[in-house]
This record gives sequence, C-alpha cells and structure tokens, in this order.
Amino acid sequence: MDFNSIVKLIVSIVACFAAAVIGSLFTFKAIPGWYAGLKRPHYTPPNWAFGPVWTILYVLMGISVFLIWQDGLAINGASLAFTLFWVQLVFINALWSIIFFGMKSKEGGVVIIIVLWLLILATIITSFRVSGWAGALLIPYIIWVSIASYLNIGIWWLNRQVES
Repeated sequence: MDFNSIVKLIVSIVACFAAAVIGSLFTFKAIPGWYAGLKRPHYTPPNWAFGPVWTILYVLMGISVFLIWQDGLAINGASLAFTLFWVQLVFINALWSIIFFGMKSKEGGVVIIIVLWLLILATIITSFRVSGWAGALLIPYIIWVSIASYLNIGIWWLNRQVES
C-alpha cells in the first residue's frame, strides 16, 4: 500500500469516528437520566454492548469507503457510492443521536433512523457495484441499524403516552 492509500485509509476511518464523537456528545448525557427512564422493548442489548459494536462498525465503514475511494472516483458508480456514504454518515448517522438523545425526540428518531436505513441500503447496493468488499463491509452496519430501528420504534411505541 502506497503513502497516498495509507492517508486515504486513515482519513476514512478518522472521519467515521468524527461522526461517532458528534453523536456521543449528545448520547452520553442522556443515557443515565432520560434513556434509563424509558420503557424499552424485549431483546434490548445491554448498554455496554453499544460502544464495542459501534467501534467495530465505524472501522468497517471507514475501510468500506476507503475501498471506494482507493482506486479513484472515476470508476463507474464510485462517486455515487462515495457520496451516498458521506450523506448517510454525516447528515443522518450523527443527526440521529442529536434528534433522539439530544432533543429527546423518540418520534424524530424513528423518522431519521428509517431514512438512515434506506440510505445505508442504497450505499450498500452502490458500493457492491464498485467493490464487493466495500459493500460486504457495510452489511454488519445495516444489521445493527436494523436492531437500532427495532429499539427506536419500540421505545417510541412503549413510551408514546409519556411526556419527554
């Protein structure tokens, strides 16, 4: 791997973790009070699982977008996959934490997470067209966001009568 590729890989992974940092600024404050007081659906993963899972996912996401970027964006479909990746990460992934945890909006979280899920699916499809590995590395992400969607919708449903 040449120096340019190493820089692209580092930038890709660091940028993914930047989105994580933005989200965590809103998440950590809300967990002990607001989130702890919410009714949650059955099969809710323990709180300790979220950090390690998201850490792994952000690394996989960074590698995925690096694989799209690595050979240049002139390859057929690469610029679309690259653009979709950054839209879902910057505008939607980080936004969900702001809306759900920061604004304590269960309903807003449902809307954002559905949009996020659809954008991840579109990103996976377009990424597979450029690199099989790039698309495959995003499959754990959509699985986890599917679980998060179940949780968000369940929390909204179970707490719909409770004032935030």
